[in-house]
Amino acid sequence: MKPIQTLLPKSIPILLSLAVIPLAILGTLPDSHPILAAQPAAVKPVYPAHWGSPPSIQTRDYIQLPGGYGRGSSTLAGWISKNIEADLTSAQTSPAPSKPDRQPDGTGTVQISGELKQWHKVSLTLDGPFAHERDTTPNPFTDHRFAVIFTHASGSPSYRVPGYFAADGSAAESSAESGTQWRAHVSPDKPGLWNYRISFATGPLAALDSEATAAPAQAYNDRTGNFTIVPSDKTGRDFRSKGRLTYVGRRYLQFAGSGEFFLKVGPDAPETLLAYQDFDGTVAPKAGAPIKTWAPHAPDWHPGDPTWKDGKGKALIGALNYLASKGLNTFSFLSYNAGGDGDNVWPFVDRNSKLHYDCSKLDQWQIVFDHATTRGLHLHFKLQENEIDDNRRGDKGEQRTVPESLDGGLLGTERKLYCRELIARFAHELALNWNLGEENTQSTEEQLAMARYLRATDPYDHPIVLHTFPNQQDQVYTPLLGLENGLTGLSLQNGWDQAHQRTLQWVTESTASGKPWVVANDEQNPASLGVPPDPGYKGHDGIAHQADKHYDLHSIRKHTLWGTLMAGGGGVEYYFGYQLPENDLICQDFRSRDRSWDYCRIAIEFFARERIPFPEMTNANDLIENPSNSNTRYCLAKPDDVYLIYLPQGGTSRLDLSAARGRFRVGWFNPRSGGPVQISTVRGVLAGGIVEIGTPTSDPEQDWLAVIRKVN
Repeated sequence: MKPIQTLLPKSIPILLSLAVIPLAILGTLPDSHPILAAQPAAVKPVYPAHWGSPPSIQTRDYIQLPGGYGRGSSTLAGWISKNIEADLTSAQTSPAPSKPDRQPDGTGTVQISGELKQWHKVSLTLDGPFAHERDTTPNPFTDHRFAVIFTHASGSPSYRVPGYFAADGSAAESSAESGTQWRAHVSPDKPGLWNYRISFATGPLAALDSEATAAPAQAYNDRTGNFTIVPSDKTGRDFRSKGRLTYVGRRYLQFAGSGEFFLKVGPDAPETLLAYQDFDGTVAPKAGAPIKTWAPHAPDWHPGDPTWKDGKGKALIGALNYLASKGLNTFSFLSYNAGGDGDNVWPFVDRNSKLHYDCSKLDQWQIVFDHATTRGLHLHFKLQENEIDDNRRGDKGEQRTVPESLDGGLLGTERKLYCRELIARFAHELALNWNLGEENTQSTEEQLAMARYLRATDPYDHPIVLHTFPNQQDQVYTPLLGLENGLTGLSLQNGWDQAHQRTLQWVTESTASGKPWVVANDEQNPASLGVPPDPGYKGHDGIAHQADKHYDLHSIRKHTLWGTLMAGGGGVEYYFGYQLPENDLICQDFRSRDRSWDYCRIAIEFFARERIPFPEMTNANDLIENPSNSNTRYCLAKPDDVYLIYLPQGGTSRLDLSAARGRFRVGWFNPRSGGPVQISTVRGVLAGGIVEIGTPTSDPEQDWLAVIRKVN
């Protein structure tokens, strides 16, 4: 948190959703106020001392109390509401703390820092004009157009990288709100000499509009220099050994350095991952969505891993270490959810100050994201939540615009600045995507405008994906097919046992449109359940109990994980529902799904170890007598070369090799335990007709993957 003397300017408006507190009393409270850190219901609540004693005589009813104070009588609820209203009113009318004295502008000196290696983060810091993150004239975020053009000496590549106001240059440690430091990051593609040229101009909204009237800042504009990059020395999981993950017009993303294609596996929950107590200015105004400690993962932090402010951040860094240790390669998070389910993540100095960004909080986020890159974890930025995108086409037909939405869903000043700031601070990370929003309800025109702005502003052309409600996919995705609009993929939400069919639909339709999308299954319905925890975790039986059917981690492995991969999908992220242990809003322990992570690792290790040419393979369910694409069996094939047949319930299958020639050998892969491909009861088959593939030599009633390869 910020030092105590700066708590008030970093506090946030509190939106209490209980009817006993009228909206007219919305205001701000210090982060330390007990309403922002209310006791769990099982703990006797401690009220602020200035409230005095609770009523001695109370009614005997038992209701939910405001402010997260558990349950009690309506008499007690009224007393709490009255005191909260008084505190909110007092906070609203309190004078804002004065800003520090203005300092002289910087000298224009430039510093290059970081490891000067290919694909590594290299930072340029300019000693520029003094600013405070709350300044309005000029606003350092909207009215200073700071960018750096980085160009390899050969002339290619060349990147125009948006820069940002960095306060004192060490805000992650100092919590500074003002200073003269301006920064831009580049992750160079090539070894050799790189030149840079600084562009710095000032004018109203100059940062957001290249056509805006702006005057060059003579003391800082057109400064030039160079630095030399050597090859990276990284290996293994570290993305700096692979290069930038890019969309290459195919159904899978590819690393620009190593040429490897990417299949992602990891968690989609918690969406409130960044609601972490060690980040400055992070509070939880909403009951049921607490600030996270990530305490279960504190032991997963290792000496030499990053921290900030004398050891903060260890537990979240440890959580990422755990994901990497399980062989996972992605995780997702909302970067803005004010007004949504969590209402505890935003990049601004205050919850509703949408044109002023919190320099120290975002520097701390950057430390976490930089570490994720070194640990081989792709960053899935979900840019907004359904409740706050504009809600004009909500799942229940709502026709309203919430105040927390950026420009009411339009591409205006707030939305442009939000996109620009995230790009400036985080686009140097090698593996990420920009998701336009969770369960997005913007109009097609609004989605296109946002995607095109991201594409125009992001120097690295990171992938852009879209997520929407299951029952709105045809309506939302179809108009976007085949367009050169910046969209490169879909983030699907479907029933856990519909992953194969829906992934296959959009893989097929996007390919037919001329622009194949990278299609992933990132949220599993029913929304209340998602992916269940391991059997025995916190006493849970590991079964998700639906009204009409039940399922467990094995069902998820068979029909969500392998169903997606065999449809030609780009991978999966697992959602944890809102009823099960470690659910989507409160999760702090990724070990709750430890066995499911094993199954994910086993799957992607198979494709790598066996050198399966999956980018050249397509779904071929018709070759295994499954033209309806049911969940009985799946086939992924590179015709006349290699065929994969996944059997969720075991048994055997026939394969139509009428169009192939030559001899094929048959083996079996165990998706439960991994390991080498095993022998089959049928050692080989001759193409030219329909063949029987036999069975594995053990446990034929379990799920298996048949691997049929041509013998050269």
